[in-house]
Amino acid sequence: MTKSILSSLKAVSRPEKSTTPEAKRREKLISRLQIQLEMATAMVNGESYTCYKEKWQKNEETGQQEKVKVAKKVSPWFYSRNGQYYLEVRFANKPLELSKGNHAIEVGDKENLPTVIETVIDATANGELDKALEVVSSNLPINKA
Repeated sequence: MTKSILSSLKAVSRPEKSTTPEAKRREKLISRLQIQLEMATAMVNGESYTCYKEKWQKNEETGQQEKVKVAKKVSPWFYSRNGQYYLEVRFANKPLELSKGNHAIEVGDKENLPTVIETVIDATANGELDKALEVVSSNLPINKA
């Protein structure tokens, strides 16, 4: 008698989705930081970077709806001033206040950008930016009643 192919896999119950507002904000910020990391890595390597989104579009020939990749405009959160690079962590198009009155991180050389962004991703995953995310999201027009 042969062994079932499915019996070689480990079946588990479905994991719960993160439903807390803090976890949702963290996940959203981390996904945006990943895009910034890819953009910074491409810049350091001298390559061009294009971010894509999927969009449903009607095919002119067949008349059917199909999913196509479309270039998406993404602004970098990093910039150069006086030979130094700086990074602003943004949420809802507003810079986060990382410490009292400070909204930017001094990176130094552009080669340090990917490392700094990875550090910010780790800090976000650990919940270190939750308070700043809450301040920005509480000031959004959607959250004001």
